[in-house]
Amino acid sequence: MKKFLLLLAAAALTASMAQADAKSGQKVYLKTLKAKFGMNGTKFAAEHTVAEWEDLFANDAAGFIKEYSAKFPSAVPVLTNPEMKDKLQEVGDFAKEYGSDSGNVPSCG
Repeated sequence: MKKFLLLLAAAALTASMAQADAKSGQKVYLKTLKAKFGMNGTKFAAEHTVAEWEDLFANDAAGFIKEYSAKFPSAVPVLTNPEMKDKLQEVGDFAKEYGSDSGNVPSCG
């Protein structure tokens, strides 16, 4: 029983940490990328499925940077800025949390 409770507590902690990263990513998206991409967070996150977002944000977001640099050339300086490396992973957590097939809807417009 003790192992079960520890496992349950660990799962709850992991879920809350993932949610915190998604919230941080939502803030980063709204502050730095929304104007560049010209779409609100809901529309952005719905552009891909969760699995597609996972692929795009693998390898330090290489696929994301490539795809969104091609779509939005004015965003290249932001997307390739070394200071954005960790922040892009948070944006990835946001996108994965609210991907088109996740069933979740962000509270941002």
